[in-house]
Amino acid sequence: MNRRKFFKNSAFATVGTMLIPHFLKAYEANPFGASQSAGKTLVIVQLSGGNDGLNTVVPFRNDIYYRERPTIGIAPEKVLKLNDEIGFNPALEALKGLYDDGLVTVVNNVGYPNPDRSHFRSMDIWQTASDSNKYLTTGWLGRYLDANCHGNDCLAHRAIEVDDTLSLALKGQELTGLALLDPKKLYNQTRNGLVQELSKMKPDAETTAAHPNVSYLYKTLAETASSANYIYDKSKVTHTQTVYPTTELGNRLKTVSELITSGVNTNVYYISISGFDTHINQPGQQERLLRQYAEAVAAFTKDLKSTGKLNDVLLMTFSEFGRRVKQNASNGTDHGTANNLFLIGGGLTPGRVFNEAPNLTNLDEGDLKYSVDFRSIYATLLREWLKVDDVAVLGRPFETLKIVSQS
Repeated sequence: MNRRKFFKNSAFATVGTMLIPHFLKAYEANPFGASQSAGKTLVIVQLSGGNDGLNTVVPFRNDIYYRERPTIGIAPEKVLKLNDEIGFNPALEALKGLYDDGLVTVVNNVGYPNPDRSHFRSMDIWQTASDSNKYLTTGWLGRYLDANCHGNDCLAHRAIEVDDTLSLALKGQELTGLALLDPKKLYNQTRNGLVQELSKMKPDAETTAAHPNVSYLYKTLAETASSANYIYDKSKVTHTQTVYPTTELGNRLKTVSELITSGVNTNVYYISISGFDTHINQPGQQERLLRQYAEAVAAFTKDLKSTGKLNDVLLMTFSEFGRRVKQNASNGTDHGTANNLFLIGGGLTPGRVFNEAPNLTNLDEGDLKYSVDFRSIYATLLREWLKVDDVAVLGRPFETLKIVSQS
């Protein structure tokens, strides 16, 4: 096609992609070898807003906790005890059942040096795995794609975010994950006549050299349309018989389960749910969200067990920071630092409380001090679960933790 026609169509391409602005690049070819993925799947659930870790995993034997939280502290008799020091918020009853079955590992005091209490900055740090004084434009899962997908080894939608926007975590330098909220909706959007026509166009060498961004747009359309068709076809294979709660997280984990069971070639799924910024009247709001979380995860785990996938799927739950030890004057809590993190699945060694309870006598200006760098958890999941080079993804070595089964 000639340049005039190309530029005319490129204007329409820009409009067309407004219909699918966040589905970005995906790659479809031959699957990775078993040595690269090991047949394992990582599911990440992000609790956005800074979930209060001390009222999630409660130090019910610590008098300082009750002194600093006279109205929002969880009464000892209500705590679902994990050991002699800590226990779950009563709203996590469904999660306690999984813990009792050896399917949950609790990691306390997770954070990073020189913590930032800004939602946006701390989330960037978690999603890029950067130091707190460095700013990266790629996410750790995007770099996972970059480091483990070369030439014909690339595979469509190796990383999927169940949403209509894509987080920084899944954006790489060369490759980017795919965001979709519903396989059928994505498929229908890419059936648009304009998108279909544009996705088949190939700009000539002169246009590609002079306008690489426009060329990239066409390539993205073609790859998105191809990926949408693939995911839609695969998603029709299996529909779960497990009853999920009709909540945002329940619906999204149901989608993930059906894609896993249908055989979609994806190693990483990412889900984010919001509402955890509890500055005011925290107890009711947090308990409602924690109950929704626990019940959705319990249904997901039951579903995976029924399909024989439980030992091949590991779910990690994190929040960008915890809350301050002392409650505020509004019956809530303000931004803090270190927090707890959950790992859930059949591949743990074994499910347990991994490390020490938070130290409430040795604080950093009223906040918890971290003892586990979150990047050690990333390194462990990359090396021991996904079986890839963690240093290539994270940029330098981090200590790995004995949390994943070697069987």
